[in-house]
Amino acid sequence: MADDRTHVQDFFTVRASDWDSRFPDDGPAYTAAVDALGLSRGDVVLDAGCGTGRALPALREAVGPEGTVLGADLTPAMLGAAVRAGRDRSGALLLTDVARLPLRSGALDAVFAAGLISHLAHPGPNLRELARVVRPGGQLALFHPVGRAALAARHGRAITDDDLRAEPMLRPLLAGSGWRMDTYVDEDDRFLVRAVRVG
Repeated sequence: MADDRTHVQDFFTVRASDWDSRFPDDGPAYTAAVDALGLSRGDVVLDAGCGTGRALPALREAVGPEGTVLGADLTPAMLGAAVRAGRDRSGALLLTDVARLPLRSGALDAVFAAGLISHLAHPGPNLRELARVVRPGGQLALFHPVGRAALAARHGRAITDDDLRAEPMLRPLLAGSGWRMDTYVDEDDRFLVRAVRVG
């Protein structure tokens, strides 16, 4: 597990300082994805793998001043970039592994996760941990500001059916991890899966 965490930290540490400038036009997509969650004022929400915290202002807006916004990330450099961008004013930042969250069971109304799924070392157990901290009926949003085909093209690869984000792969993975897939959208300009916590 430590090697998995080190790999993720190494990957993001060298990219943290210019992460936001590499993707300057993603803000509206993040806002739209947060809006799709349908959060209520006063909700408690976690941005899992929050990186530089680009979703935190939209999450704060959605839950209002009476709500609670948490951002969790494994990489100190990414959280440092979030602080430099002032996004720590929108939510509390936690340096932690989403595989072992320091939160009580059922504490959250929702989890937002941008780009997280492809960086999970153990997707089934990791999604179960996210389910653990969400109340029954709470929500999960798996988001990316571009769809699978556009992301594969960006990396010079072809899209494949064994991609974890492909619906036939992701639906049973979520079902086995305490979630029921509610919506699945994979378009050029966004990937957004919403799931509901069962049990």
